[in-house]
Amino acid sequence: MLPSVKRTPRLALHAAAVLLTVTSASEAVADDGAGPFGVTAVAAATAQNARVGALFAGKEHFCTASVVRSPHRDLLVTAAHCLDDSDDDLVFVPGYRDGRAPYGKWKVLKRYLPDGWSEAQDEDSDVAFATVEGDIQDAVGANRFVTGTATGATAVTVTGYPSSRDLPISCTNKPTAHSSTQQRIDCPEFTGGTSGSPWVNGNGQVVGVLGGHEQGGATPDVSYSVVLGAEAAALYRDVVC
Repeated sequence: MLPSVKRTPRLALHAAAVLLTVTSASEAVADDGAGPFGVTAVAAATAQNARVGALFAGKEHFCTASVVRSPHRDLLVTAAHCLDDSDDDLVFVPGYRDGRAPYGKWKVLKRYLPDGWSEAQDEDSDVAFATVEGDIQDAVGANRFVTGTATGATAVTVTGYPSSRDLPISCTNKPTAHSSTQQRIDCPEFTGGTSGSPWVNGNGQVVGVLGGHEQGGATPDVSYSVVLGAEAAALYRDVVC
């Protein structure tokens, strides 16, 4: 979710503080693991979470991105609306925490947006890639970018950086279908800055990217992603070839 003061205009989000403990979360058990689900908390400083980082324009972070596997070992995935201002010099900081960059700062070199976004800002095309200077995959590892998975087949963990904080948050839940091209997830307090957050399943696969409908959502408690299908697959192939 992109702050209203940055880049493309969007519906305003409430700038509420992140709740580290959510008392109303479901304690249900899903078929792929134990709950609780729908709980948002500060993300632990783990090797898996080091693949997620904050995107900076100047001194402020405004979106989230994550490292995905590629032959050149330099690829990020994020929301297209995070990359559509070509005037900015962007820097990716994986594992960013409390003002520190434990894995360095990586300059964004090239951006790859689908035609559906570049030509019409189609919400069904709100996913994009970027390359960085250097082999970031060697530094922090990478998740697999996977298309064609069924929405809600398994629970996913969403990890992102609210612009109002210098710590990542995460939440696990099962996505549900919003439409044939959009999926949604109920996770509280994903405010501005969390656009581009990866939706990662238990197999380390990115099966969603926070964005899409309403550029990620009009409220902090419900977030969206494009259903990763043929367009996203084609863009990924074009980037890595």
